[in-house]
Amino acid sequence: MKSLVLAAACAALAFGQTANPKQPKPKSQKEVDALNAVLTAQDPDSRIAAADALLAKFADTEFKGLALFYATASAQQKNDVEKIIIYGERTLEADPQNYGAMLIMAQTLAARTREFDFDKEEKLTKAEKYANDALKMVPNAPKLNPQIPDEQWNAIKKDFEAQGHEALGLAAMVRKKTDLAISELKLAIEAQPQKDPATMVRLASALNDAGKHDEAIAVCDQISGMPDAQPAVKQAAGQQKVRAVTARAQKK
Repeated sequence: MKSLVLAAACAALAFGQTANPKQPKPKSQKEVDALNAVLTAQDPDSRIAAADALLAKFADTEFKGLALFYATASAQQKNDVEKIIIYGERTLEADPQNYGAMLIMAQTLAARTREFDFDKEEKLTKAEKYANDALKMVPNAPKLNPQIPDEQWNAIKKDFEAQGHEALGLAAMVRKKTDLAISELKLAIEAQPQKDPATMVRLASALNDAGKHDEAIAVCDQISGMPDAQPAVKQAAGQQKVRAVTARAQKK
């Protein structure tokens, strides 16, 4: 049974982004093989297929939450909103403490909701609940791997917190609560171990919405000086800067 114990340990470490301290255990070598297929899949489609296969063959597996979370994260990689929601909800049914799934769901719902969507209130309420629930869990979340140094784990948790605040900021923008959006997006940027230019563009947009054009320009200038910012992100920052400069000129 040594191989089963080893596989169980590896999977428990990979379980990740959950506040559930229970370590799952496999019941057979075949279940271990099916689980390894999920963990070693080389692309999102293969990972989702492997997760589905594991759950179909082993309906009572203790790794259900793990498999579904991997499917959720893989759907996020594919930008497949429908599957993110489906697998995300199933993940949380299997593991209500999975703050990783909560953050993915929160960001997806907040980013994909528009002002005039008929179900806007329902989606934003869900996004805010997922984000707030995750933010409550993250500070005391156990390490994904006991061997992770404390400093590194604290940085990882900060990144999780940033994701939660960004989701709340996006939801606030849709609700036209610009001051709240600015506050949450600033918290997100402050928490990020490395500033995300895309989050900064969203902050610049919120600042423009609030009429704080000088601040928006300052943020856009920071983005333009970031060597790791993608061209599309820099282009978006440039558009926000033009918007800010134009609006400021019209006030004079």
